[in-house]
This record gives sequence, structure tokens and C-alpha cells, in this order.
Amino acid sequence: MAWGRWFRHGFADEADVRRVLDAAAMARLEQRVRESEARHSGEIRLCIEAGLPWAWLRRGVRERALAVFAELGVWDTEANNGVLIYLLLADHAIEIVADRGLMHHVPAGHWEQVLGAMRQAFQAGGFEQGLAGAIDEVDRLLVRHFPLAEGERNPNELPDAPVVR
Repeated sequence: MAWGRWFRHGFADEADVRRVLDAAAMARLEQRVRESEARHSGEIRLCIEAGLPWAWLRRGVRERALAVFAELGVWDTEANNGVLIYLLLADHAIEIVADRGLMHHVPAGHWEQVLGAMRQAFQAGGFEQGLAGAIDEVDRLLVRHFPLAEGERNPNELPDAPVVR
């Protein structure tokens, strides 16, 4: 493993996250998730991780995103329609993990398009815009496949606030 990667992860912390997403941006992202979840029965979680724990440095980012998906209980929704949007700053890596209820409706290539749009926004320094765009796309998919019936409310099975690690 490259020493540069060890160094990046070893010195990454929550201050790195705050540099790209301040408290106001985090509050806007949380509000965007809350507003989205008022339109469908799905659950959206954001996780921004500055760097990996040492034990994870020899594993892939997708594997880490799957572990976070499980740790945050995104898999444990009534309709199996939770979605994790995961950003690993130290590696400039992003992943989207959707539970099986939504995965049956969305081709894998579609997620690559969403990730591509996020990458473009991030490369331009627009971390909030990239995450907001991903939330909006996940919202469109969940509204299409898991809409709320007239007068129905999403029980909000998971917190809306982004998780910072």
C-alpha cells in the first residue's frame, strides 16, 4: 500500500469535512433529505468520512460503504428502500448503496451516472452541490417507485442529519 494513502488517512479528521461542508451546508443537506422523505417511503442517509480507520486501509471503498450502510441501519427499513450516499474525502471516493427494494427498479448504470455528476461537482469544489444533486436524483427514484399515498406520511425510520466521521 502506498505511504501517501496511509498519510492522507492518518491525518484526516472532521476539520477536513468542515472545510468542504460547513455547518450551514450540513443543515441545508439535512433539510433537503427531510423534504425528500416527505414525498416517498424511502430513507436517505449521507455519510461523509474524512479518512478510513486504520483497520480499513487495506480494503476497498465499496466494502467500507457497505459496512457503513449496515452500521447506520440503512438496510433495516420497512420497504427495504434505504439509500446511503457515501463520501470518503481522503481518497476522493464516492459510493451509493441502495437496498434491495430500490435496486430491483434501478439499473446499475444509472448509479454510475449519478456518481459521475457528483464527481464533476466535487472536482469543481462544489461538495454541497454534488451531494444535493445526488439527493435529488435518489428522491426522483424513490418518488417514482415508492410514492406516498394521499395523506400518508413517511414514518422517518432513520435520522436525516448527515453522519460525519
